[in-house]
Amino acid sequence: MSEILPVTSTAGNSSNSYHAEKGHVEDHIDLNNNFEARIKNPLAHIPTQQLLRNVEIFAQEKGLEEHVGDLKKGALVAKDPNGYEDIKGEHKLDEAEIEVLRNEVLHKWRIPKRLILTILTCSIGAAVQGWDQTGSNGANLSFPTVFGIGSGSDYDEFLVGLINSMPYLASACVGCWLSDPLNNKLGRRGTIFFSAHFCFWPVLGSAFCQNWHQLLICRFLLGIGMGSKASTVPIYAAENSPAPIRGALVMSWQMWTAFGIFLGTAANLAVAKIGPIAWRLQLGSAFIPAVPLIFLIYLCPESPRWYIKKGRFADALKSLIILRNHKLQAARDLYYIHAQLEVEKEFIGDSTYSKRLVELFTIPRVRRATLASGIVMLAQQMCGINIIAFYSSTVFKQAGFTDYQALLASFGFGAVNFIFAFPAFFTIDTFGRRSLLLFTFPCMALSLLGAGLSTLIPGEQGPHLGMVAFFVFLFAAFYSPGEGPVPFTYSAEVFPLSHREAGMSWAVATCLWWATVLSLTFPLMLKGLGVLGSFLIYALFNLIALVFIFCWVPETKQRTLEELDYVFALKTSRFTKYQFGTALPWWCKRYLLFQKNAILPPLYQFDLAANSDDSDSGLEDKAKAETKEGTAVKASGFEG
Repeated sequence: MSEILPVTSTAGNSSNSYHAEKGHVEDHIDLNNNFEARIKNPLAHIPTQQLLRNVEIFAQEKGLEEHVGDLKKGALVAKDPNGYEDIKGEHKLDEAEIEVLRNEVLHKWRIPKRLILTILTCSIGAAVQGWDQTGSNGANLSFPTVFGIGSGSDYDEFLVGLINSMPYLASACVGCWLSDPLNNKLGRRGTIFFSAHFCFWPVLGSAFCQNWHQLLICRFLLGIGMGSKASTVPIYAAENSPAPIRGALVMSWQMWTAFGIFLGTAANLAVAKIGPIAWRLQLGSAFIPAVPLIFLIYLCPESPRWYIKKGRFADALKSLIILRNHKLQAARDLYYIHAQLEVEKEFIGDSTYSKRLVELFTIPRVRRATLASGIVMLAQQMCGINIIAFYSSTVFKQAGFTDYQALLASFGFGAVNFIFAFPAFFTIDTFGRRSLLLFTFPCMALSLLGAGLSTLIPGEQGPHLGMVAFFVFLFAAFYSPGEGPVPFTYSAEVFPLSHREAGMSWAVATCLWWATVLSLTFPLMLKGLGVLGSFLIYALFNLIALVFIFCWVPETKQRTLEELDYVFALKTSRFTKYQFGTALPWWCKRYLLFQKNAILPPLYQFDLAANSDDSDSGLEDKAKAETKEGTAVKASGFEG
């Protein structure tokens, strides 16, 4: 393992000399090979006086001299997050500061209004995404005939699939990959503003198209906005959110995407009986949520991590002060992020855009994140949700529903999809991302199996239609708190800051590329295999995705974005070995053989605080006890 001095600041020479003289040289975890499966605080082993001097150097270099007092307090809190009440001397916290840190745990949902506005704006961006997906759902019943491609031939089915898939094809090939250079030049807010315009004008234009060629071009332009927005909004939400509730806030992307799907199905139903122009209104109505997105985004603060990446630390602190309840929290987060990013640079470094794309697959720590994010995004298409989101009206019609009944059933699917997203608010940061996936995928497989088999019930009305709709709704109920919120939340978290835009571009491109494949192939699959055969194939895909997630997707709940460097520093082979050799046997003993005394040894050891300074010696026993408690927290058999 490489040995480096504790991270201080970019002016590390003087501080490093200090450590060498005092013998405080501390080996750090190799972020590419975390053999010991440790998650380590980079400030924990720095003596207090040295840490305070490092903060002074940092404040001078970054133009933050007026905030040096808050930064020193923040650094001491970051050094030992559980010992803030025991800080002594001139940097002792007052009662108001202690109270605000307590409330991070006791009342974690007390968040500033500007953070609420930021998450609301991100949620509107997600609603745009969902409504864009379902506009074509109802229009599929009409526009192929209007444009002369509704004969049912293989060629016409291919054209219908191409029109439906074009936003996802454009996203996967163009929109997602624009995200990194756009973010680099315009920031998170500028990129969202850019993408919102591509989700406004082309959508409005699709309502006025006179042939399928024009509609194809409009949907291509829409895809540019969808891809760049989907690659940026979850990152923006993740970087602005505090760690204890980051999952719940970032998963608002899925919740409000589900709300957008619901609004889209409602709009499809509302205009269904208007007449020949119904399909135009169904396609064009998705411009509505893009309007507030365009106007609200610049009322939100820019991502503090983007400012840090650009070396604008004063702006980063201002942004954090807006996004946190107290300036102490802002100062703590700023210095902790800086310290962890210095560690990150030791092992990952800086690189150009093209080099970052290559490094997604060549740097071990980044490659593991690329694998895990790619799997959860691929799984979103393997689970079959988009065969319902894109084609539910067509599926229900082939199952025996009338046109209006099909739109009504699609509306029911949209409502269930939205309502059952709410439980994820309370489970994604407690039950965990990985555990939610491993619980819901078998349930989704059984639901699709039930929906397919229900088509065999004799009769064209009554039980036949009711059971098909019931199992599709049940599928949505399991999807919404599991594979629904996890992929975009997870992918926005797992990459280091240096590769976050490129990594998210990869993840969203993966998702939308396979959405393209699904959109192109499903009409032909439905024609050849029928509803039963199509649902059976996707039930099997759910089980395959379950195996992928079990083997290669670590848990990320309740860790800061920077601490996840250590999670993905663990070798994939060791992670997989632990799942099969330790976690799976424990789960079988506990839940199949009902052995309540079965013990699951934790995979990761949380090395949060191990103070090496005499002045900190009084906290040592407390820190060890809290570290031990942290490793003993209940772990599911499927946690990483």
